Amino acid sequence: MPTFDIVSEVDKQEIRNAVDQVNKEVNTRFDFKGSDARVEQADYQLTMFADDEFKLEQVSDILMVKLTKRNVDVRCLDKGQVDKISCNKVKQVVTVKTGLETELAKKIVKYIKDSKLKVQASIQGDVVRISGAKKDVLQETIQLIKKTIDNFPLQFQNFRD
Repeated sequence: MPTFDIVSEVDKQEIRNAVDQVNKEVNTRFDFKGSDARVEQADYQLTMFADDEFKLEQVSDILMVKLTKRNVDVRCLDKGQVDKISCNKVKQVVTVKTGLETELAKKIVKYIKDSKLKVQASIQGDVVRISGAKKDVLQETIQLIKKTIDNFPLQFQNFRD
């Protein structure tokens, strides 16, 4: 039976490259001269530092542009609250969400069952596996999911015949 997986993955190396580009641009820009603005990465967690909230927003904008240029979907970013460190210095933690959360996986399975397509959907960890008798039905399922879930980046992988 033909199958495919619905996943949500982000390339960690592309994130690292984007963070390096942001730090390089912040160090060379005139409006950041003498400031302590930077982005640090620890696995899938980014921490942005700046002298004030305005500069933090500028660093955030630069980060979004660099991630977009490197084909990292910014819908997978979850921004935390802005914390004051000392004096006027602030930081913000940005978490990169990977994998499908249980809620979203259940929602995908529900959409598929409600659509009355002749496929079976099963949740396997942070992956939803879809299996069906024909490739055409699987392609219709992909189109359905692309239409209904637009607020979270999804990839369709592991297509097997």
